[in-house]
Amino acid sequence: GDATFEVPVVHFRAARITGLGLNGGSLEVKLSLYNPNGFKLDGTRLTYKLMVDSVTFGTGALADRFTVQEKDSTIVTLPLSFTYAGIGEAGRQLVNTGSVNYRVTGDVTVGTPLGNFTRPYDQTGRFSTLSGAGR
Repeated sequence: GDATFEVPVVHFRAARITGLGLNGGSLEVKLSLYNPNGFKLDGTRLTYKLMVDSVTFGTGALADRFTVQEKDSTIVTLPLSFTYAGIGEAGRQLVNTGSVNYRVTGDVTVGTPLGNFTRPYDQTGRFSTLSGAGR
């Protein structure tokens, strides 16, 4: 009956550079998923696209299962590799000034007692390599 599905709320939490080389590097992006529902969500897939300013920095998908308990949050860590050539001026700005505007978008797929749902998310902010966190 009365049960309805509320879309999980996705927030960018942090990004940490895990490696830098002559041609590019790798980082870990942390997203927080909040479940506003009165039942747990079993996540089956999370896609993501990270943009720095207006340039796509990297994309990917997390196929590892994750669970978000009712009225609770969980943190998921997403690996991302990039090349300097692929990120152009936005990457140079990040390396030179240590901060850039970002946008992370994608879809999250969850299983619920009401069925499976796939919903989009979209988050923007400013990333600083000095603090390793978004604002």
